[in-house]
Amino acid sequence: MASREEVLALRAAVAQREEELSSLKQQLAAALSAEREPEPERRVPVSPLPPKAALSRDEILRYSRQLVLPELGVHGQLRLAAASVLIVGCGGLGCPLAQYLAAAGVGRLGLVDYDVIELSNLARQVLHEEALAGQAKAFSAAASLRRLNSKVECVPYAQALTPATALDLVRRYDVVADCSDNVPTRYLVNDACVLAGRPLVSASALRFEGQITVYHYDGGPCYRCIFPQPPPAETVTNCADGGVLGVVTGVLGCLQALEVLKIAAGLGPSYSGSLLLFDALSGYFRSIQLRRRRSDCAACGERPTVADLQDYEDFCGSSATDKCRSLLLLSPEERISVTDYKRLLDSGAPHLLLDVRPKVEVDICRLPHALHVPLKHLERKDRESLKLLREAIQEGNRVTQESAVCIYVICKLGNDSQKAVRILQSLTAAQELDCLTVRDVAGGLMAWAAQVDQTFPQY
Repeated sequence: MASREEVLALRAAVAQREEELSSLKQQLAAALSAEREPEPERRVPVSPLPPKAALSRDEILRYSRQLVLPELGVHGQLRLAAASVLIVGCGGLGCPLAQYLAAAGVGRLGLVDYDVIELSNLARQVLHEEALAGQAKAFSAAASLRRLNSKVECVPYAQALTPATALDLVRRYDVVADCSDNVPTRYLVNDACVLAGRPLVSASALRFEGQITVYHYDGGPCYRCIFPQPPPAETVTNCADGGVLGVVTGVLGCLQALEVLKIAAGLGPSYSGSLLLFDALSGYFRSIQLRRRRSDCAACGERPTVADLQDYEDFCGSSATDKCRSLLLLSPEERISVTDYKRLLDSGAPHLLLDVRPKVEVDICRLPHALHVPLKHLERKDRESLKLLREAIQEGNRVTQESAVCIYVICKLGNDSQKAVRILQSLTAAQELDCLTVRDVAGGLMAWAAQVDQTFPQY
């Protein structure tokens, strides 16, 4: 007899094949349509949902608790049934958002995600299961939502959203929810929504904090009105770097669902033109007013310059599909691979390995020969930390005798270590440190775990 895990895996595989077949049929229909009509804007594979005239007996029973709300009623439920929502990202935000939209009876949900399920996702991405590790998140989410509500049409797009596909995809849906975790996608989704005339419900979560707002609704500002230029790539932190408590993404995803439902039902959102901030440690919510729509906004202003979707990775200086944000602050000569560092370590060559991760990460795992000095201590030139570092360098210099010691810097992913190298180089140039060279260990401890020591914990 097959185990529950095998049954789930087979169901997911069948669902994936069915979706692939459906996608091929849509592509064929689009290709046949293209032969008859060459203009790309007229090739829309997903047809609009027809309006419902009445609710069935089963629908009245299923949605009875929200039907008795005077603000919603039968008219609002019929609007939900005819509404379509595009969800960009089936992760920590997208899972609870999609779950509540499907439960509430939204007619069609588009699910965009290029990624596959990993064990580290499961603490917050509640639509996915252990047995489906390695499966596409879009297909997994669609299968879970169909089990929740078989009457809701779920359309998975197991692909990255790109400038070539975003506008056509956004035009097929009434409301867009941005559940992505990177800056290039936020600009891409915003510009597509402005060009397509769609409202955008956007949220983000990191550590114990989150925020939500609604862009481009009824004359309100768009994302570019608030952030005309992207932040420097090295200042942006994602969940892999900074961490997040799963329930925080759940709170923000539920708030997104609430805003989407109010827009779809005709009630109007609460956070168009304002930003709701959530602090999970204090339990406080705080709303701040955003600037009004900018007349000189490049996307939605009086003379917009964004007429087409651009290369947003180049615009932001970062990747939209790199799950572990990779910075390039140093030249190749200033870095060393984990395999080359392993050969150096095995050779017994004198050197100093400096671990610049926060203490909370060092408590998870560490290399026993590494000296721990957090990056933040280096940035503020903490006296005790610099004293510890100088003593370690002096000891290394005594060992080498003929030349100053070489410092190799490591962190989790190879981003903070590059920043630390820059700081150490400046301290050496100012003769505050006495070392020969400073080099970054590229890829950090996660590359060490993947390429050198498979028993080393990944987190």
